[in-house]
Amino acid sequence: MLTVEVTEVIACTPDELLEFAMDPERYAEVDTKIRPVVWVRREGNVTEFKFRSKLAGLPGPPTVSRMTLTPGKRVDVALAPPPANKMTRLASNFTASFVCTPVDGGTQLVRTLNFDFKPFIGWLAEPMLRKWLNKDVRDEVRLAKAYLERDRT
Repeated sequence: MLTVEVTEVIACTPDELLEFAMDPERYAEVDTKIRPVVWVRREGNVTEFKFRSKLAGLPGPPTVSRMTLTPGKRVDVALAPPPANKMTRLASNFTASFVCTPVDGGTQLVRTLNFDFKPFIGWLAEPMLRKWLNKDVRDEVRLAKAYLERDRT
């Protein structure tokens, strides 16, 4: 399993950060892995969206993710259930989260991504993606921080 975790304090409330994460079209401004967003459906605390996945600049199959909000605390992300993601599931499973904790000066974000590659591809994909994904998620969180803090001076 390939896991990447980045922690950052962002000068905003947990709710502001979590609502930003729950809006894939806005979040795609800071996360190149989910561009382009094809469609978004939100019902209450659940958002599903389809996008053209991209890892290390390589296009992947169209992917549908489901995000579930626990207000004020976290967003959990997973592949939407079947029949979505037939091609993606052949190679891997994916989960992610945005966990928020109020702290002095804003919100501590712990951003985590987990890729569980199938054995036939994991031996190649994990070492190839590890360095790139660590940098990409750090960049994503840095850009999210700048986005959320840009009007706060």
